[in-house]
Order: sequence, then structure tokens, then C-alpha cells
Amino acid sequence: MRLFVVSGTSGAGKSVVLDVLEDLGFYCIDNLPASLLPAFADEMVKADRHHPYEDAAVGIDVRNLANDLASFPTILKELRGRTLECKVLFLDADDATLLKRFSETRRRHPLTRGGITLAEAIRHERLLLEQISLNADLRVDTSHTNVHQLRDLVRARVGRSGDGTMSVLFKSFGYKHGVPVDADYVFDVRCLPNPHWEPRLRPLTGKDPEVIEFLEHQPQVDRLFGSIKTFLEAWLPQFEAEDRSYMTVAIGCTGGQHRSVYIVERLAAHFSSIGRTKALSRHRELS
Repeated sequence: MRLFVVSGTSGAGKSVVLDVLEDLGFYCIDNLPASLLPAFADEMVKADRHHPYEDAAVGIDVRNLANDLASFPTILKELRGRTLECKVLFLDADDATLLKRFSETRRRHPLTRGGITLAEAIRHERLLLEQISLNADLRVDTSHTNVHQLRDLVRARVGRSGDGTMSVLFKSFGYKHGVPVDADYVFDVRCLPNPHWEPRLRPLTGKDPEVIEFLEHQPQVDRLFGSIKTFLEAWLPQFEAEDRSYMTVAIGCTGGQHRSVYIVERLAAHFSSIGRTKALSRHRELS
């Protein structure tokens, strides 16, 4: 029996996540007052295993009362005292992305009233949701993610969870496009030889056999991969022992096309093969 609390800034993709969870068989409620979460959890616990409440997701956003949002840590502690799995998913995007999305859709932000500008509303919303954000089990930055990618990510990370195995997302990125804000660990692989400077390899990616062959012939690539692998093998189980369900490990190179993609693919393959975690891979700049 699972209860997911889905929250985040307006325009970051909460509705998309709730739609995906509903497709996965979750009973979904959008914008339930946070103070009613314990009562809803009680109904879930009372239900038998064939009841539609077996898996549920509740959207909590800035339309809630400010006092309820500020009291979220207390509400969450009360929820986790019940006999169900309760996880918090928080979605966010950078200010420029949110401004662009509201401009394109011509939607009104729920806080843009009384002369408040859209930029001010976004900043104020983050302050109001801060207690939910700080207590999130899974944070997702959707700045570089379209609707289809977000749906796939939710299906992969949430749809198959619930068996006690931690889900680890290995994400490649390019430093020139910014560091992912939702990463738990960030490893910099810009010290490795760069296939970009080989004209025949420049248009390819770290998934292509020619690039893989180039990198596998560089001794420092194996050394760095081994160091990252050893570190994660030692410490991921410690997080899992603390009841951590989700981790994001970001691997960055200059453009996010060659070296980081190769290392992410290799790490995901390794951790999938040992079977201790659900290893997923995503390449932010290849989208």
C-alpha cells in the first residue's frame, strides 16, 4: 500500500505526474488540503487489498493554506506512523523555464494577484513550498525535460517501486548547460580525453561504438570509472539501509555528449548486473 504526495512549483509538471500515476493504477486526488492527508491515509489503511485506495497519489500545491504548508513536516511524520509506504515527490524547474512555460500557455499563476508579477509569484511560491521540498524523497528538475521524458521518468522510477529496492538514476549532463539541481551525487569527468577533438567522433555520442572504442583505449577512463564505481558500491547500500528509495547520480562533461554518456551507460549496466539496485540511465543533453 503506497501513498505518494506530489508537489512542486506551478508549471513544473505536477499534473503530468498525477496523470501518469493514474495510468499506473493509482487513485489520484489533485490539491487535497494538506491537513486532510492523515484522514485520507486512515481510509487507505482501513481498505482491503482490492480497494482502489491500495495505491494513491495526492497533489499538494500552493493553493493550500499557508499554515498547512508550513506544518507539512508534522503532517508527514504523522503519515509515516501508519502502516503504509509514504513518499514525497517534488518537481521544480528554473525560473527562466517556468516563465517561458507560463508565457507559452498563457496560464495564470495562482499567486499572481494584487499587482504581484509572475517572477515574484514564482519566488514566493518556492518559499511557501519550502517545507515540502526539504522533506522530498525524490526531487525532479524538469528544466530540460519535456512532457514525454517526464512521463517515462515517472514510470521508470515510481511505477516499478514498492519492493524495497532503491532506484538509482544515472544522469549525464553538460556543464555548459548547468549542473542538475536534483542530483544527490555529482561526478566531474572533464579530466578524461575528449572525443570532441576527434573530427570523426564529434557528431557521435557516448553510445556509439566508435566513441566507446576510443574511450576504452584510454587508461585514465578505466581508473576514473573504477573509482566512481567503488565509491558508489560502498555508499549506496548505506543510503538504502536508511530507507532511502531514490538516488540520482549525475555525471558531467563539457557538453554532455561523449564522456559523461559513456560513463553513465557503463555505471547503469554495472549496477543492473549486480542486482542490488534498480539502475536507470538518462542523458539530459541528448534529448
